[in-house]
Amino acid sequence: MTPAVETKQPFFIGGDWVETGRTYSICLPYDGSQVAEVQQADAAAVDRAIEAARRAAPAMAAMSNADRSELLFRLHAFVARDGVEFANLIALETGKPIKEARFEVERALQTLLESALAARELHGEVIPMNAAPGAQDRMAITVREPVGVIAAITPFNVPFNLAMHKVGPALGSGNTVVHKPAAQTPLSALRFARAAHEAGLPAGAYNVVTGPGSEIGARLVEDPRVAMITFTGSVPTGKWIRASAGLKKVTLELGGNSALILEPDADLDLAVARAVTGAFMHSGQLCISVQRIFVHESIAAQFTGRFVEAARRLRIGHPLEETTDISSLISDQAAGRVKEWIDQAVRDGGRLLTGGGRKGNTIEPAIIADLPPGTPLSCQEAFGPVVAVDLYRDLDQAIDRANGTPFGLQSGIFTRDMQRAFEAARRLRVGGVLINDVPTFRADHMPYGGVKESGIGREGPRYAMEEMTDSKLICWRV
Repeated sequence: MTPAVETKQPFFIGGDWVETGRTYSICLPYDGSQVAEVQQADAAAVDRAIEAARRAAPAMAAMSNADRSELLFRLHAFVARDGVEFANLIALETGKPIKEARFEVERALQTLLESALAARELHGEVIPMNAAPGAQDRMAITVREPVGVIAAITPFNVPFNLAMHKVGPALGSGNTVVHKPAAQTPLSALRFARAAHEAGLPAGAYNVVTGPGSEIGARLVEDPRVAMITFTGSVPTGKWIRASAGLKKVTLELGGNSALILEPDADLDLAVARAVTGAFMHSGQLCISVQRIFVHESIAAQFTGRFVEAARRLRIGHPLEETTDISSLISDQAAGRVKEWIDQAVRDGGRLLTGGGRKGNTIEPAIIADLPPGTPLSCQEAFGPVVAVDLYRDLDQAIDRANGTPFGLQSGIFTRDMQRAFEAARRLRVGGVLINDVPTFRADHMPYGGVKESGIGREGPRYAMEEMTDSKLICWRV
């Protein structure tokens, strides 16, 4: 059942494949079977990767917008050609169902395409100097210039598309990249390095170093040759990066505890279907997974019954089986934590309506009602297939409860009343509000990022390029 994978995988620095002699295993999270052996980078390898990126930076900065765009179009073509291989690697390294892995490849292709288009449009602006007294004889423009070497540190849950959200805009805006994928999920990044080499990317423009973040990430963050850190991951690590990066640019996407509000006039057919997807896609291992649903008391019984029935229809199975909807969490530790949070919620008075059982690294999709405030599920990020459903009487109450978490990534609301929808959108303290959809929706060209402990900065190729460039003023007397 498992497709053939190159068993010994070096990492990629300066256009060369590198070995250190130390390896570690990549295993399928669903059953623990070994997929590959990957070389583990050491301090010398990280130093070499940063230096390769530094040396390549002038060549990337000198490329025209058109040339960078064309480079990304070539990368898009090679990934599209080898999409089946990328999807299989993603499913094997993450344990997500193969149909979700294919969807991730489609999303990554869209991200590369949007990066190619945004690269062509990268520009500054004209400054109206005659608006200031004494400056009437001057003209000025701004130009966007690449910052230099960017360290891209990416997570395990969406290893390929989230990498493209960092790598595509970085290359498109003329920077070079040292990519540190999550230790559990380096295979798609290593495969992308082959595509980058085939596409003719200058040696050193894209480098991949593999291994534990504690060893590699710290060196990237602290090295003065690195101009910017773009990171997706945990809040504690993000806070450490922010504190340790000094004057480097930093963008952080640190997770969430996303809320969905259902008003009395919600389209229940649509809401149920979207909520099941939003809560349980990739076993809930998404930063914008639906974790809390606030349902108006007038429709609560109807929605909850249908929602529970839909969750029970999800099929649990091996990630490479076409009919699988739910596979496994990334590790035994992750599954154990989610199971404990579910059990604690029940001990504290919550009612388990369905699911919650554990077999290996797989957790049955769980729905909990009457979740007490203060339990981890109510205010922290579960990162698992569990969602709480609670009632409310008026919209003010629902908004206050949705905001009652340290996170602020995305929220959703279902209602036909656009005035109430936009009232909620203005008052929800999040980076994005989805009306008549779940917060799990993301189009790859839209601005994406959070507030509060969900992070700083925005992704989406055009918005990421603004983060990854500096604005330079050029002013002249006419």
